[in-house]
Amino acid sequence: MNWYEKLNQYFPIEEMKSKEHMELLLKEKKEVYKKDDGPNHVLMYVEMNDFIFIDYLFVSKDARGQGLGKKLLDKLKKKGKPIILEVEPIDYEDTDTQKRQRFYHREGFKHAKSIGYRRRSLDTGKVTELEILYWSPADESEESIYEKMLHTYENIHTYKDQQLYGQTYDEPEEVLTFDQGDEPRV
Repeated sequence: MNWYEKLNQYFPIEEMKSKEHMELLLKEKKEVYKKDDGPNHVLMYVEMNDFIFIDYLFVSKDARGQGLGKKLLDKLKKKGKPIILEVEPIDYEDTDTQKRQRFYHREGFKHAKSIGYRRRSLDTGKVTELEILYWSPADESEESIYEKMLHTYENIHTYKDQQLYGQTYDEPEEVLTFDQGDEPRV
């Protein structure tokens, strides 16, 4: 099974980019869009000068619980930049959502409480609400994480959307919101 098939079988259709979209990013944005894959994992991520965004992290069922996910995250953490990712909210009928959240929490990721994220799938039209998690070697503000998410949405998620999907994604300010009232005061 190739890297895209692994991702496509694991992630819901509403969260998946098309294979063409990811291949175009790997080709045209190869300086920032990266793929790390092996027999038991696929890691797709964006590496900017000041942050890393994990687009997809997949570890096969056979390799779970063996520390592979931790090793992949540790490799990114060693770069000394904030790491941001999107994750499904906990669904108590789906134990995988709980396990994912626990895993990222154990790895030091915080929930960006002041950032709202609702993205419409161009495949299904369904709006999916996701949570933003982040890890930071310094005390990164949620406002800074929000700005980095806006950059990711505008430059990666919606890259050539009209050309690839025949329609455009929603405007960034419709998808990402920042509630300054939730930002913890330092």
